[in-house]
Amino acid sequence: MRAVLTALNDELQRLKATGVKSIPVSEEALGALRIAATRARESVPVPRPAPQAKAPAAARAPAPRGTGPSGFPPAPEFVLPEGDKAARWAALRERVLNDPVCLRHLNPGRKVVFGVGSLDARIFFVGEAPGADEEIQGEPFVGAAGQLLNKMIAATGLRRDEVYIGNIMNWRPQLPLGAGGTQSGNRPPTQDEMTYCLPYLRAQIAIVNPDIVVALGATATQGLLGFGAFKALGDLRGQWREFSGKPLMVTYHPSYILRNPTSRSKRVIWEDFLKVMERAGMQVSAKQRGYFLDKGGF
Repeated sequence: MRAVLTALNDELQRLKATGVKSIPVSEEALGALRIAATRARESVPVPRPAPQAKAPAAARAPAPRGTGPSGFPPAPEFVLPEGDKAARWAALRERVLNDPVCLRHLNPGRKVVFGVGSLDARIFFVGEAPGADEEIQGEPFVGAAGQLLNKMIAATGLRRDEVYIGNIMNWRPQLPLGAGGTQSGNRPPTQDEMTYCLPYLRAQIAIVNPDIVVALGATATQGLLGFGAFKALGDLRGQWREFSGKPLMVTYHPSYILRNPTSRSKRVIWEDFLKVMERAGMQVSAKQRGYFLDKGGF
């Protein structure tokens, strides 16, 4: 029960960071939360067993599902092989898809997710973690938010296969499975989870060598700039920062528009995309500058 409440709190904190001030909650859901809170308060702590000597590393079993972030191993260390971009990217992808930590944290029958797009992309988009659609297909941003991101990219005059799209996390952060053996809902990744996967994202950026990196959402921005770098995403949104020696534009996640499908919310993100286009030296038409101020837009 504690894990569920923690995951709920993490999701509410993520929504708050993206500017969401209220969400609808049914009476049934409120009742369930009251029961859960009461049980949590009334629960009796279980005495800790006496400390025991650790078994040799080779004899230890892999961390079971649901183990907290304190059980995470350190971030992987590796050196990219020599060769052209395609060879280096293929080697990195093979390593990530077979990483034992990534595989151990997958939901049953699901896939590790690696970045996709042009290895010569000038713009590199970074999201936080795979969702339900992504862990099935093994590709980032293929669900509803991904379809919206495709429209946003197309509005700049580019195609999805002309940019690069990746996530900080390579697996869908786990929640307790439902009765059908599937996960319902998402939670933001923990700091330890993102710290483990971050070297793989840095390596993708090193291979692609883009002109600009775009952080999509509060969680991605925390992963790139560090936890505690801001209180609310609005404090940094639309501003230039730096990551791995690259100019970094901070903006909202496409899901922000899905929750707030207004011209105003779309314009906020579009203004950040205009800054990216200008920084990349792309031509910006009068029509594009007027998106969501008139009838145009994605």
